[in-house]
Amino acid sequence: MTRTLPLLVATAALALGACSKGPDATATQALPTETEEVFQEDAGSASEVPEASPTTAASLDEIPEVVRGRWGLVAADCTSTKGDAKGLLEVSADQLKFYESVAKLGTIKEAGESRIRATFAYTGEGQSWSQDVVLDVQDDGKTLIRRDYGPDAMPGPLKYTRCT
Repeated sequence: MTRTLPLLVATAALALGACSKGPDATATQALPTETEEVFQEDAGSASEVPEASPTTAASLDEIPEVVRGRWGLVAADCTSTKGDAKGLLEVSADQLKFYESVAKLGTIKEAGESRIRATFAYTGEGQSWSQDVVLDVQDDGKTLIRRDYGPDAMPGPLKYTRCT
């Protein structure tokens, strides 16, 4: 019993120390996300881009036709009849419609036959925000890769499958 008492006291002291409200040095430093770094690299290299061609110029005023349609993060997003398709993305000529938000097309920074990079104005759940987004269709129109850039960006790309 006398041997376990000091061990018990030491364990209690360590447990209380772990619960302290002292500042965490890593929590106060905001580290850039991978997508922010990529976007900053893209912005920095924009001045090095050669003369714009019709496939990369921001001359379009709509989302490319091949990008439009219904896309699901999982197969059930495309088939749900209960209104619970939280990963469903509906792309039209001028907006992105998500489960609880809508994003209106703003400034197009780059557009091609199967790709667009633009700023979108989001509204949803009583909030409004702006986000830079790249939508890139791959695999003969079967796959859509979405990349968000900026402070509230998703940490990595999202892969959608076209709903049939």
